[in-house]
Amino acid sequence: MTQTISKNAMIELDLRIADPAWETAIADITDICKSALEAGAVQKSAKGEVSVLLTNDEEIQTLNRDWRGKDKPTDVLSFPADTMDAPFLGDIAVSLGVTRKDADSRGIALDQHLSHLLIHGLMHLLGHDHKDDTEAAEMEALEITALASLGWPDPYN
Repeated sequence: MTQTISKNAMIELDLRIADPAWETAIADITDICKSALEAGAVQKSAKGEVSVLLTNDEEIQTLNRDWRGKDKPTDVLSFPADTMDAPFLGDIAVSLGVTRKDADSRGIALDQHLSHLLIHGLMHLLGHDHKDDTEAAEMEALEITALASLGWPDPYN
């Protein structure tokens, strides 16, 4: 299923749910994705289009292997667009299996963890990274503030 969300918002969302188990796991999946990306965008006054793929471990492992050289599933991948593609910001892929396992191990709701991963992915699309402590602290602060605006606690505490 592909859905495009309001063009009046800061983020235009192209949502593709490749694994229908996402819709069973989170009833209001479209609203969760939209709210998370909007909360992240507000932190940077960012506007643009984001494509989100909600998939399974097998597909994300293939993406991780093909694009990052890591042959294992992961929770989230971000693929920033070239600046010439503006207003397209890029693609974010999230795997249900890894995300659910991580949420369960942390004792948090799946929608809360998905919100964090989408905000984290958006920050990568906007040029942030966590390769060193300074970059990580800046990126985490943006994520924490965005999550707090949604009523979610600090995921790093």
